[in-house]
Amino acid sequence: MGPWGLAAMALLASAGAALAQDSTVVEETVNITTAAAPVIDTGDTAWMLTSTALVLMMTIPGVALFYCGMVRKKNVLDVAVQSFAICALATVLWFVIGYSLVFSDGGSLNTYIGSLNKVFLRGLSLEGTHPLAPTIPESVFMMFQMTFAIITPALITGAFVDRMKFSSMLVFMTLWSIIVYAPIAHWVWGGGFLGGMGVLDFAGGTVVHVNAGIAGLVTCIVIGKRKGYGVDNMAPHNLILSLIGASLLWVGWFGFNAGSAVASGARAGMAMTTTQIATGVAAMTWMFVEWILRGKPSVLGIISGAVAGLVAITPASGFVGPMGALFIGIGAGVGCYIGAVWLKHAFNYDDSLDVFGVHGTGGLIGAILTGVFAEKAIGGTSGLLEGNAGQVWLQVEGCLVTIIWCAIATFIILKVIDLVMGLRVDEESEVAGLDISLHGETVQ
Repeated sequence: MGPWGLAAMALLASAGAALAQDSTVVEETVNITTAAAPVIDTGDTAWMLTSTALVLMMTIPGVALFYCGMVRKKNVLDVAVQSFAICALATVLWFVIGYSLVFSDGGSLNTYIGSLNKVFLRGLSLEGTHPLAPTIPESVFMMFQMTFAIITPALITGAFVDRMKFSSMLVFMTLWSIIVYAPIAHWVWGGGFLGGMGVLDFAGGTVVHVNAGIAGLVTCIVIGKRKGYGVDNMAPHNLILSLIGASLLWVGWFGFNAGSAVASGARAGMAMTTTQIATGVAAMTWMFVEWILRGKPSVLGIISGAVAGLVAITPASGFVGPMGALFIGIGAGVGCYIGAVWLKHAFNYDDSLDVFGVHGTGGLIGAILTGVFAEKAIGGTSGLLEGNAGQVWLQVEGCLVTIIWCAIATFIILKVIDLVMGLRVDEESEVAGLDISLHGETVQ
């Protein structure tokens, strides 16, 4: 082979090497681009679809059965349909404006509220994701968060059963969901200032339970006591319904807490573990406290203790370990018993089904103890026991902000509704029962 042939071969070899290098660069670029783009994970998506269904089950039929079993028979339908109607109402509100206010970028106002960029779910695509949930479709993330917007106002109804107009209840829940729930949810979860400060709330200790508890307390005080409160027999008419409802809440709460990991990984597993431990401990704690003080362990007591444990572990479930869950369960069992049995009698307000006593008190206990027992290895943030005493104060600040905004806004909303259309049914309707008076139906 002559020199020209050798030169040609060398040139071809050089070109081939260059092409191979370019091919490698292109391949690496493609791989990097692919890795950087959000990839929907079918395992995460399947778990979040399941969690969404579980949390929806907590309201219908969970809360509906839990509450309607604890009222007098003449009001059972009204109490049950409140949860059902709120489920429908909150769905529409979340679709129209709620999701946008909580989880869209509010620009210069993002610290306080989201924008209107996603009203009517504008821009929600088949394959799109949300930055807070990059491995599942945004539609699934939106639906999961919708179930929280459903159950929070439904919880409030237990504070004012037997005496609010159905029409006024619908107007109140509409305004409350937009003016109270949406901003607080944004502050904690949607990029607002509480989350930015470092307030920990894994699944809704402040957003759901402190919020609902304070709203319930304000509402029952503004609307006044039930006719015959403290004189008439207002014992639960069917505790079997309440036990079934509490059982559905317990099972559904795994979607509530473990689902808040927004993935089917190790953190979801720990959240499920701590949820189960805290709930069992709180149920037994309440039962034994009642047994010691009253001589008998009641059905209402043990199911109330279980719900108290579920409430208290909610903000902590993705941040604490099993021992933290144990102490949070004990705190919830004792603290919520005091809140439900002693506190309302000491201050003489008629929180009919102990919304503040269980959800308000339990939410506060859980939120503050999250700052004590948080473990960096689990949730990325240390608590008091790991040397971060400041986290406790952050948790207190988060609770105080939630209490102040919720209390003031709820009070104003109620007063405006009372002025415009009235809050309470007339005495004749209340005595006859809201089932027949408001709905024209009764339970035989």
